[in-house]
Amino acid sequence: MKAQHLLPGRFTMLGALAAISFVAACSGVGISSSSDRVFFDGHYFRAKAKPVDKKATPTEFTVVVNGVSASLEGAREAGRFEGTKFCIYNFGTSQILWKVGPDTDPQALSIVDDKLTFAGACQRP
Repeated sequence: MKAQHLLPGRFTMLGALAAISFVAACSGVGISSSSDRVFFDGHYFRAKAKPVDKKATPTEFTVVVNGVSASLEGAREAGRFEGTKFCIYNFGTSQILWKVGPDTDPQALSIVDDKLTFAGACQRP
C-alpha cells in the first residue's frame, strides 16, 4: 500500500519538474516572441551587428539589414537601432562615429542583394 501511495507523488513531482524545465527553456536567451519585434516604417527588418575584428579594433563594427526593398527609411533606422544596441551592450555608450550609416546620402549607401550594410565605430565613454 505504501508503494501505491508514493507513486502518484512521484508523478506529480516529475510533472512539476517537466513544466518548470519547459517554461525555463521557452524563456531562454535568444528566444523571443513576435511581440518583442521592433518595427520601422511599418516593417520588421532582420538586422545584425558584428565587430570587424574583435581583437585588433573591437569598437569597429558592421550592421547588415535584410529586406531593404520594403522601406529604405525603415531599413536605415533598423540599422541605427542595431548599431546603437551593439555599442551599448559592448561599450556602454550609444555614441557612434558612422563611416557609412543611417545619415549617409542614399547614393553612397551599400545595398547588395536586398541587404543594406553600415560601418561604424563605437565611441568609448
